[in-house]
Amino acid sequence: MNNILNFIQQHKIKAIILFFLMIAYYNCLPQKLFLAPTSTVVTANNNELLGAVIADDGQWRFPEISSVPKKFEVCILQFEDAHFYQHFGFNPISIGKAFVENIKAKRIIRGGSTLTQQVIRLSRKNKKRSYLEKLQELVLATRLEFRLSKQEILKLYTSYAPFGGNVVGLEMASWRYFGLQPNQLSWAETATLAVLPNAPSLIYPGKNQQKLKEKRNRLLKKLHQQKIIDKITYELALEESLPQKPYALPKTATHFVQEVAKKYKGNLVQSSINIQLQKQVNSLVKQHYLRQKQNEVYNMAVLVLDVATRKVLAYVGNSPTDKQHQKDVNNIIAPRSTGSVLKPFLYAQMLTSGKLLPTQLIADVPTEIAGYTPKNFDLSFDGAVPVNEALTRSLNIPSVRLLQSYGLEKFNENLKDYKIKHVNKSADYYGLSLILGGAEASLWDLCKTFAGYGGIVNNYEKLNHQYYSNEYVSPSFIKNDKIGLGNTQNSYQTIDAGSAFLTLNTLTEVNRPYTDQAWKYFDSSQKIGWKTGTSFGNKDAWAIGVTPKYVVGVWVGNSDGEGRADLTGVGSAAPLMFAVFDVLPKSEWFLEPYEALIEENICEKSGYLALPICKSVVKKIPKNGVNAKPCPYHKQISVDVSENFQVNTNCESVTNIKTKTWFVLPPLMAHYYQQKNADYSVLPNYRNDCNQLENNVMDFVFPTKKRSKRSLTKGEDGQINPIVLKVTHSNANAILYWYLNDVFIGDTTQYHEKEIKPKKGIHKIIVIDNFGNQKTRFIEVM
Repeated sequence: MNNILNFIQQHKIKAIILFFLMIAYYNCLPQKLFLAPTSTVVTANNNELLGAVIADDGQWRFPEISSVPKKFEVCILQFEDAHFYQHFGFNPISIGKAFVENIKAKRIIRGGSTLTQQVIRLSRKNKKRSYLEKLQELVLATRLEFRLSKQEILKLYTSYAPFGGNVVGLEMASWRYFGLQPNQLSWAETATLAVLPNAPSLIYPGKNQQKLKEKRNRLLKKLHQQKIIDKITYELALEESLPQKPYALPKTATHFVQEVAKKYKGNLVQSSINIQLQKQVNSLVKQHYLRQKQNEVYNMAVLVLDVATRKVLAYVGNSPTDKQHQKDVNNIIAPRSTGSVLKPFLYAQMLTSGKLLPTQLIADVPTEIAGYTPKNFDLSFDGAVPVNEALTRSLNIPSVRLLQSYGLEKFNENLKDYKIKHVNKSADYYGLSLILGGAEASLWDLCKTFAGYGGIVNNYEKLNHQYYSNEYVSPSFIKNDKIGLGNTQNSYQTIDAGSAFLTLNTLTEVNRPYTDQAWKYFDSSQKIGWKTGTSFGNKDAWAIGVTPKYVVGVWVGNSDGEGRADLTGVGSAAPLMFAVFDVLPKSEWFLEPYEALIEENICEKSGYLALPICKSVVKKIPKNGVNAKPCPYHKQISVDVSENFQVNTNCESVTNIKTKTWFVLPPLMAHYYQQKNADYSVLPNYRNDCNQLENNVMDFVFPTKKRSKRSLTKGEDGQINPIVLKVTHSNANAILYWYLNDVFIGDTTQYHEKEIKPKKGIHKIIVIDNFGNQKTRFIEVM
């Protein structure tokens, strides 16, 4: 230390110059050597390459390699820098030899650069060679040796060395020329790549084959002489052929890779994709596409999620179609009309609210609400149908009536709570068609929501009857990401575990495609809660299924929105969904969340809470179900001893009157219900001497609304078609008297229909029965 101080005191100027030189030397190397953009590289969960997106500058330059394969390290050091681990950035002997040879040739024919110097030259974008440039490279190379370890320097060279054309770095070169990962290459293949950076513009696979082979073989010979490889390996390596043409990068999940690149541009991403499952799903999609395109349906998408981890296991954004049929559209994230896929969510919300019981009867009759007239797919009516059956059969009219009962605004907010991002408009914008496909959603968001339902049931017991606050979290496609389901809490956010379980359980009863109708009879089959959807105009076909372990979502259609007559959820999307479930591991059904359910006496016929007069069964319902209405359809009536007529004390003595319980639906519901339920018995008529005025014994079948608008149509003969008025009456012997604008137009018995041909304007229709009951309707003829 004293010697240094003495030197500074004696040679102040030299010390100052030396100080500034040291500062300049310390700062001469940029903090980051390489600023060039890199490709986005996406691998499966086992690190197998799924695909990549080219860098912004048009180069295939993978992100920096994590480790240099041992074979390549040996080959590159033997070929380029045998004393790499001994020198400090430059090799004086190599530089001297190069200097002598260049003087003799009167041009630069040899560089004498070490790998460290080559890294510097690559970082300086291969500036024109000169002795001054060489001197700068030498200084920077020594500085780099101070900063990085030998292994880190070797990784930089391996990652940024040119390998011909727009191929940069060993990893990309390995895929491009051999279709393999670097650590899978043979000695001959590795040697081929090791000699390429030496003259990448001259030696290119498929061209200059002889020169390339000679260089490769000289390196192999050196490896043999150095006893790095044995004689047999050497001789076999010499026989290996050179690459003849570039390999295409894997395209195992093209749309997935593009989607990852949006968020992780220029990075190496290890995804959660299961490579074997992805390949199986790809194959299934291809087979399904070949069938569907015969119906001129060209696009589809499949998403597979893990319910427990919310990780993406398989992702197929489109079918293997062509550009003419929008092959680049990612149909997993594209918003599409939901069709009937939202119906289970309404069912679950109503169960949770206590406004509905699982098997409760709901009206399925001609319906018109504020000018909106929903229709069932088969254009028929059941009159009354258990709500769980209405869900499994995907009946439209009961769904619309349920939505009106529950509250359109409330359900719209529920969907926003599910974080279905494309449901972003007001309830008034959608109207009641919201439940039939009036809104749009993506396959991604719908699968996420079904996974949330599965998670609620799965986690209820695990959390000791508690709930996570964020069950509808967006799935992750990064392998090591941990999904945050939020905090645990005693109360549920959207639906309780009992309602979620009952909803999923109901969805197992949906009729499967004709190819899978007998699934219940096979031990190998598994229960799957699933729902289909078909949008208006047959433009979108959906099928989404859930088990305790997996969610599989399928969309089939045309990306340009063209509909096809035979495109349906059951026929077009469901077969592919079940095919995907068939290649997934089987799982047992959800454990019943006992603490979230209670047992109650339920009316066997109506599904409502049982009255004492109802024949009842004990069923499990959500806890809030105790607040539901009691059965409104069972009533006690008085009949005579023959039980053929109703009587009362005005016409029969008390000793001759029997009391019976009768299942009675409102007239309009009963009219359609009895057509499909032969065991439905209408109320007995009052005995002739006991006629009694009763309310609500008749109702209009058409028109159902008190005020409606109708247009007159013409038949094939050019004549105006009549408007057919229809009324149903609970008394088979009733006589109905018809009035149009207070003018009597006739009477009817048994079948109560009346044709009218009114002029344009508003018309008043009155129907009076022979008991004095009256119904009125107004029709505006357009």
